Amino acid sequence: MEISYILNTFFLLVCGAMVMFMAAGFAMLEAGMVRSKSVGVILVKNIALYAIASLMFYLVGYNLMYLNVHGGLFGTPVPWHPDDQAALNGDFSAGYASSAGWFFQMVFVATAASIVSGALAERIKIWPFLIFVAVLTGFIYPITGSWVWGGGWLSELGFKDFAGSTLVHSLGGWAALAGALLLGARRGRFDAADGKARALPGSSLPQVTIGTFILWFGWFGFNGGSQLAIASTEDALAVAKIFANTNMAAAAGALTALALGQLLYKRIDVPMVLNGALAGLVAITAGPLLPSLGVAIYIGAVGGVVMFAATLILDKLKIDDVVGAIPVHLVGGIWGTIAVAITDPEASLGVQLLGVAAVGAFVFTVSFALWFVMKKAVGIRLRWSQERRGSDISELGVRAYNLNFEDDTPLKA
Repeated sequence: MEISYILNTFFLLVCGAMVMFMAAGFAMLEAGMVRSKSVGVILVKNIALYAIASLMFYLVGYNLMYLNVHGGLFGTPVPWHPDDQAALNGDFSAGYASSAGWFFQMVFVATAASIVSGALAERIKIWPFLIFVAVLTGFIYPITGSWVWGGGWLSELGFKDFAGSTLVHSLGGWAALAGALLLGARRGRFDAADGKARALPGSSLPQVTIGTFILWFGWFGFNGGSQLAIASTEDALAVAKIFANTNMAAAAGALTALALGQLLYKRIDVPMVLNGALAGLVAITAGPLLPSLGVAIYIGAVGGVVMFAATLILDKLKIDDVVGAIPVHLVGGIWGTIAVAITDPEASLGVQLLGVAAVGAFVFTVSFALWFVMKKAVGIRLRWSQERRGSDISELGVRAYNLNFEDDTPLKA
């Protein structure tokens, strides 16, 4: 028992560290997708949101999600404290150290907040965004998480979401959609004379690609770690299968998006290929254990299709999402949650749809209300002159890239 306890604790810590490294992936992906005049703010937002998620999940989020839920709507909002005295006394029935469990769950919260960051880039003010992150990570995410992972009402109905297609990814997508609707599009994105969407190329495709590979790597910890144990043959085989299915879904999503770009545009669209891989990863996250490799490929491929279609629909609706977070995480997450009903004989399509609708309605409504209140109270969008100069100069007074190596003149905001 003690060896199993140690192995499971080590496994969760390693997987949690892999998921934490996804923060670097989001930072690189977003930094590459925005224009060079807004990269610095992206970097600040990503490290700040991780720090805020850490503190808020400790202060209120973890116990709101897990303590005394008992089939209800949420738990008890009090600070979390580690409790490993039983293990020190020789009782290893908890399976792993409480701090390892807390850390693994905390890094998931930060992932949800990172999704919002990219969608609203280049025109959102830093401080309203960080206030939103505090509410999202301390209250919105833990409440919906308690419905399923905390043993709440959706769990009682039989809703299935193994690693968070809905509870992490769609949640972040709903919050991003609410913000994007109230914030409006970047100037120049939909201002063309013919009314069509105009591309605003980002600063670095290599950075976007590196970010995507980091996220792909971290996803093995994201999905595999959600098994929560590896010390038995059964658990080890499950983790191995989850890794394989996760990889194949991502590969299928990437190749599907590659083929669709060639068919529709007569060229390969690099950002869409990268987002196709991410959409495949999001789609398999709700149920990575039960599918065969062939079915995992199918789930990932459909993830690439729905991501591609959703991107085109957002352009038609003139909703500006800088990194494609809404098509990847919201739409890909919805598809992945529905797909569980195909692979899990214990899952009900009706309950899966109910869970998608309930989480979506709650997160979108609360997020929209919070964004709206901040918009009226303090404003959430940069002024046109600030947006034109770039958020780096407007909010930080520095550039991420000092392209003029001969000029050491201090920059003025």
